[in-house]
Amino acid sequence: MKMNKMSSQEILYKLIAFDTVSSNSNMEMIQFILDYLEKFGVSARLVRDLHEDKANLFAVIGPKNIPGIMLSGHTDVVPVEGQKWSSGPFEMTERNGRLYGRGSCDMKGFIACVLAKVPEFVAVDLKEPIYLAFSYDEETGCTGVDSLVDVVNELSVKPRACIVGEPTSMKVVNSHKGIRHLLTKVYGHENHSSTDRGLNAISYAAEIVTFIDDIQDEMRLRPSDVDGFDPPYCTVHAGRINGGVAANVTPNYCEIEWDYRPIPGTDEDEVYNRYCEFIKNTILPKMRKKSSEYGEIKTEILSKVPCLFPETGSDAETLVKHLAEQNSTHVVSYGTEAGIFYQKGGVPSIVCGPGSILQAHMADEYIDISELKACDRFLDRLLDIVKNSD
Repeated sequence: MKMNKMSSQEILYKLIAFDTVSSNSNMEMIQFILDYLEKFGVSARLVRDLHEDKANLFAVIGPKNIPGIMLSGHTDVVPVEGQKWSSGPFEMTERNGRLYGRGSCDMKGFIACVLAKVPEFVAVDLKEPIYLAFSYDEETGCTGVDSLVDVVNELSVKPRACIVGEPTSMKVVNSHKGIRHLLTKVYGHENHSSTDRGLNAISYAAEIVTFIDDIQDEMRLRPSDVDGFDPPYCTVHAGRINGGVAANVTPNYCEIEWDYRPIPGTDEDEVYNRYCEFIKNTILPKMRKKSSEYGEIKTEILSKVPCLFPETGSDAETLVKHLAEQNSTHVVSYGTEAGIFYQKGGVPSIVCGPGSILQAHMADEYIDISELKACDRFLDRLLDIVKNSD
């Protein structure tokens, strides 16, 4: 039975309509993709989160037990609260050759292009498989993809390349920084400020922030040997601090949310290890000197995204350069799931997708229609590579 083929733009219209902000469920969008794939005879595996309201999707088109190409994207998007949109963020609007809507470039545009190509993938005899890997909670530190990597690790033969379709304007990205996102909780002791008998959590938190700033100053003097990163060093940044209830009350609690972004080829745990030593050898002894009864520091690693290492001249890089018709490669300072597929899944990974990162997360996020068409052609060339000749 012949199925009606939808264009990438038509599919994107439907995908944007799903409010898949990371704090919400993505199941309606996943069910849409599941139903869509089933129409073309493609079965998919869902891997749900602990609350059963989110899921990763994994599917294979073509022969099993043969290395193939994995196409990966995340289904979640960032919030729209507090942003001024010219049109509804969850209703795709076309203006002047652009498609507006939350997730249009980051990164439902890529998923739409992949889904639009499915009928052609299933209609031909493939000599190697196409894997589809769609995740949840990428925007909250790539916390959902680990169970998808577990599925990849269960395969008897892994994909020979993974293409993560984050918005790169269809440029080939072969390396990115890692991410460590941390929350430091400082516990002191509450008292009236006039007594000087409290243990001021904010004061100790301020020392920790100063330590973070000092490491950042040091990192500026240690640029990376890998060309192209902007800035060319590990950034260390305290982004949020909260504590205290009133000026005349010694605060018994303060928290710091901070992150750092290590460079590929460096010790990705260096900053964290130095921070732990500082807490152990400097902050806690100061607390104990002031109070033997109170004072504690707790640290949570909220997310951990590994670096993507460049493998110049690798088969994966050569493949994607051919598909994108590019002769050069690029590096980026943000993190993606490519680093996780590479380091935890052992799959050579490249980042390349439609749309510009400059439009991601912004009010009036958009993707140029020309970018969608460029991605369609990219996947046309992939089809030519993986299909058997007549």
